[in-house]
Amino acid sequence: MLEGKIAVVTGASRGIGRAVALKLAEDGALVIVNYNGSKEKALEVKEEIGKKGGKAEAYRCDVSDFSACEAFIAEIIKEHGRLDILVNNAGITRDGLLMKMSEEDFDKVLATNLKGAFNTLRFASRQMLKQRNGRVINMASVVGVAGNAGQANYAASKAGIIGLTKSAAREMASRGITVNAVAPGFIETDMTEVLSDKVKETSVSQIPLGRFGKAEDVAAAVSFLASEEAGYITGQVLHVDGGMAM
Repeated sequence: MLEGKIAVVTGASRGIGRAVALKLAEDGALVIVNYNGSKEKALEVKEEIGKKGGKAEAYRCDVSDFSACEAFIAEIIKEHGRLDILVNNAGITRDGLLMKMSEEDFDKVLATNLKGAFNTLRFASRQMLKQRNGRVINMASVVGVAGNAGQANYAASKAGIIGLTKSAAREMASRGITVNAVAPGFIETDMTEVLSDKVKETSVSQIPLGRFGKAEDVAAAVSFLASEEAGYITGQVLHVDGGMAM
């Protein structure tokens, strides 16, 4: 389905990013596994893709660094001559009540989650516009739509992702490039694993389907939006949240 495509997945060493990288590789794309933290985990993802017959490369880049993103995207284009799919998944949390939140915690989350998506898209868009083809999928969140107590920074960054997605979609549509967002709800990842049983129970009670989702559920949505079948879909937010934000 994605044979011959070059795909970049940011924050791909764990969680949703890992699942997305595995799925796109399974679909036939050569996947650039981006990471900023654990090189070991990124190489594990690359190795797992290889064992399944797929193709992958691992690149370190702090997406919050504008110049680093310029060099990162330039290196990919130099090596492969094109860039077909960009999945902006890299994200962090620094939770806390608004009245106690530090400026550093607010800025850090916005720099990685929102500015990071801008940085990669800023440089990838040039190549995609030149190609007159491309798929961009930005990772939003249900809290970017509904908000969440204790996550003002995270919710603001994800709401910003939605605005960025819609604006980029309008700018790039004339060249055949689609830009969409996926908004996961509560997904079984390292981030949700640390939640207390009480918080998990409360969260599940808010989900019509009555359970947390899996990273593979999100990866399937990304895979669809990256495919040719989604060529007439742009500027949209696809909720993968078990019905939380109907």
